[in-house]
Amino acid sequence: MREVRTLTVDPGEGGVRLDRWFRRRWPHLTQVQIQKLARSGQIRVGGARVRPETRLEAGDEVRVPPLPDAPPADAPRPALPSRDAAYARSLVLHEDDDVLALNKPAGLAVQGGTKTRNHVDRLLSAWGEGIARPRLVHRLDRDTSGVLLAGKTPAAAARLAGSFARRRAEKTYWALVLGHPRPQDGILSLPLVKKGVGDRELVVPAEPKDPRA
Repeated sequence: MREVRTLTVDPGEGGVRLDRWFRRRWPHLTQVQIQKLARSGQIRVGGARVRPETRLEAGDEVRVPPLPDAPPADAPRPALPSRDAAYARSLVLHEDDDVLALNKPAGLAVQGGTKTRNHVDRLLSAWGEGIARPRLVHRLDRDTSGVLLAGKTPAAAARLAGSFARRRAEKTYWALVLGHPRPQDGILSLPLVKKGVGDRELVVPAEPKDPRA
């Protein structure tokens, strides 16, 4: 691709990392290439410089610079190892033409990063690449187990993502509690802030006056 283009982020891709968004469309790009394009300002979102790990929002306008050519069609592409593909399919709770529901275990990241090689987004290659690849519509923390949904078509992903964005999706979280809390019911109100190093992020308690909380 030799020309500069501006593409709009699909509703079903809100929340995806910029580097993942690029590799979905141009699988031949390496992480190093994407990092160089972003850090040199050739990739921009809404006219502003961004980092490869920036999370996109539905409707964002992404400036796509001229990209390196893809390898010849007959060049071999690394496939997801059969063992990993079998593991991915072992996580399936429900699957139809539109929706994929996975049983994500604790300890498995949803999306990758600099030091995260094994993650759900990678395992979705078990269903194919390009348009055939299911799209994640929400996330769970690495250490949280639970049901993770993906749309198997762009239209299904957009509808599912819209349900989460408009808070029409009902989510139930369960936690283990040590001891017997007193009182046994009530409301927990605490400012929270996202902190982390690299791709390892956690939501932790914050000071009430913290503007990021």
